[in-house]
Amino acid sequence: MEYVTSDNMRGIARSAIEEFFKHSGDPAFIPMAMGNPDPEALPEALLSELMGKVAREDMGKALSYSVGPGYTPLRDALKDRLAVQNCFEHERDELMIFSGSLQVADIACRVLCNRGDTVICEEPSFVGCVNSFRSNGAKIVGVPIEEDGVIIDRLEQALKENPNARLIYLIPNFQNPTGYTMSEEKRKAAYALAKKYGVPIFEDDPYGDLRFSGNPVPAIKTMDSDGLVIYARSFSKILAAGIRAAYASFPKELFEAMYLAKQCADIHASMLAQLLCYRFVTERDMTQHLAGMKDVYRRKAARALAELDKLPKDKISYSKPEGGLFIWLTLRENQDGGDFALRLVREKKAAVVPGSAFTANYQPSPSFRITFSALSEEQITRGIEAIGQLL
Repeated sequence: MEYVTSDNMRGIARSAIEEFFKHSGDPAFIPMAMGNPDPEALPEALLSELMGKVAREDMGKALSYSVGPGYTPLRDALKDRLAVQNCFEHERDELMIFSGSLQVADIACRVLCNRGDTVICEEPSFVGCVNSFRSNGAKIVGVPIEEDGVIIDRLEQALKENPNARLIYLIPNFQNPTGYTMSEEKRKAAYALAKKYGVPIFEDDPYGDLRFSGNPVPAIKTMDSDGLVIYARSFSKILAAGIRAAYASFPKELFEAMYLAKQCADIHASMLAQLLCYRFVTERDMTQHLAGMKDVYRRKAARALAELDKLPKDKISYSKPEGGLFIWLTLRENQDGGDFALRLVREKKAAVVPGSAFTANYQPSPSFRITFSALSEEQITRGIEAIGQLL
């Protein structure tokens, strides 16, 4: 039988990262493409201990259905945690548990966008969410960013030119793929535009807990006096990516629609994952745990930046993140980052992600992303030396 796929799936490309998987069995291969947390920073012993407790005390719950919004004790604990950070208001907001933060984006788009409506994204932006929006039939409009975040006048231009815009997607902290952090001034300006044009903001914050230098910047959600922000956080980068657990704080007016859309997707997030996260949040010192993770990433980022400082400045520039997992490199003279990435993996056995993968419509880009988080310091050095050799 010949199958014809839906219109929603047209224009969605396979992840650029998959091109590099076929080399992953080679011990000489340097995987700078994957955005994995560092195995050294992930608490395997802690997870083993918590799994044991769940098995002994909560196995019945772990193997059963749950309520769609999520395990109530976990939701309550996360509400309290976000309230302390001014990212949850008990009288105004609700909170749900999701199967990863990508699912939050998918469901928010389903709830807010009809086919043909516009989602405005930073450009470059996280390819997973952009593809999710596209698969829901949304039109993607990219707005360029700079080191202190999205260019505000270009964001307003996009809002003016797209009166059917239904969502603004932003990653203010240590943005994927650039590593940039949006300034407080621009966060306030973006929120003011969302209010002016009546378009909600999806604030994606999976890396906010991983600041290893500089000063914290308030989340856009802390400014949300008008019920305009859907604020998503994840356990993937601070506990384990394979658990697939995230949560979102959003205005109560959206709760019923988000709940129904979640039920249509998977009924509820994994109860095993939720019980692990609950014990992690309530039985462990989160500050101490995160401090250990930040120490690891601070050291690795410093190593990567020191190696990048050795590259010829007339041939390449790069971001200097204050947290997160990523560094964004841009070739001088507007060279093709995709061609560079392909030659790098073929000739030097080192994988990066070409910048075109993060654009709204797969446009050519002179940039590419590297990840330092899951590499050893020796791999970081070898990988950046490979970049220098190809330059």
